[in-house]
Amino acid sequence: MPAQKPEEAPAKKGFWKWFSILGPGLTTGAADDDPSGIATYSQTGAQFGYGQLWTALYMLPFMMAVQEACARIGLVTGKGIAAVVKEHYSKPVLYAVVGLVVVANTINIGADIGAMAAAAQLLIPVKFVVLTLLFTVGILVIEIFTSYKVYSRILKWLALALLAYPITVFIIHQDWPTVLKATVVPHIEFSFAFLFIITGVFGTTITPYMFFWEASQEVEEEKEKNLIVNGKPIIGWQHIHAMRKDNTAGMVISEITTWCILLVGATVLHNSGVKDIKNAADAAKALEPLVHSFPHSGYLAKVIFSIGIIGLGLLAVPVLSGSAAYAVAEAFDWNASLNLKLKKAHGFYGVITIAMLIGLIINFVGIDPVKALVYTAVLNGVAAVPLLFLITKIVASEKIMGEYKSRWLSKTLLWVTFIVMGGAAVAMFFSI
Repeated sequence: MPAQKPEEAPAKKGFWKWFSILGPGLTTGAADDDPSGIATYSQTGAQFGYGQLWTALYMLPFMMAVQEACARIGLVTGKGIAAVVKEHYSKPVLYAVVGLVVVANTINIGADIGAMAAAAQLLIPVKFVVLTLLFTVGILVIEIFTSYKVYSRILKWLALALLAYPITVFIIHQDWPTVLKATVVPHIEFSFAFLFIITGVFGTTITPYMFFWEASQEVEEEKEKNLIVNGKPIIGWQHIHAMRKDNTAGMVISEITTWCILLVGATVLHNSGVKDIKNAADAAKALEPLVHSFPHSGYLAKVIFSIGIIGLGLLAVPVLSGSAAYAVAEAFDWNASLNLKLKKAHGFYGVITIAMLIGLIINFVGIDPVKALVYTAVLNGVAAVPLLFLITKIVASEKIMGEYKSRWLSKTLLWVTFIVMGGAAVAMFFSI
């Protein structure tokens, strides 16, 4: 009865009302600062100081535009990106798209699992092999046997692991005029080292797995809210506006964190002579100022760094494997949903399992886990370019998107993103 409604479903107010509307955008933005992102941004700050601080500011509108486009594709079509490509493009294009995201994601999974194990070794004397196995099995169990409703809540709260870097920024003494100038005024060097790492920064910020994940998660959200009827979404502009709020919040939080990691790496590592991060212990030194007044500050810094890497790894690895599984399942018309039980989605969960196991095996080829994270970011920077071209074409199509197709601002931002990332990748190869 109407009189009982407030007691049955009290309206959410303030922070909780705002937090409740956040979903795929927040999760995707947080997952963007995964172990690969943390390692790449830390290495960038250590190697070039404030030289690439500006990238966090100038990438934000492009990152927002790309992820908004991907989310809009999912909302409007009720399908993931691979399913849309299958419906409107040729099989070679479909297989190329799916192949790119599966290969890039699998390598990224391997690098992230290795980084989580290396971070854990800073705290506990357990063999690397054992830790990688534990993380792989643990993530698989959570992803396969946890419902999407519970799982999405876990992902939201894991995003809080990113707070260590913003706090550190304001504990360290900063030359703020220099920092602000470096944030606003771009600095570019035409050397392989600079172009290599900036391609990695682009690739770990605007990255393939985010495209597929956010689109597919918007579809999951629609299913949760019963907005898909007879295979078609029943949405209006209010749903687009809500998605944009979620997406904006996630991307802004992500880029603020990116800027903080770059700045901490520059101030703590570069300015003290550490210009090459060789292992997890080196990266952990960036957080020592956070606990410098405490006894055993070096160990505490390792604890905070390890919690961040492991927490963000637990967030990102399911996103990586899940986005690969969505792409493959959509391409072959398999059931694809984190809400489905294992027996109803064998193919979907099979891709997740295979991607995780191959990622696990990658850790035994002899590449240092921290270096592998940076190389993975660069690979993502290259792989993102053709995918950006296709996404830009899809989201501008009136046939596919109807009244929700991209307008001039979205088109401009997407094409500029494609040109800049493509140019960075080409320049890197030519500078070798």
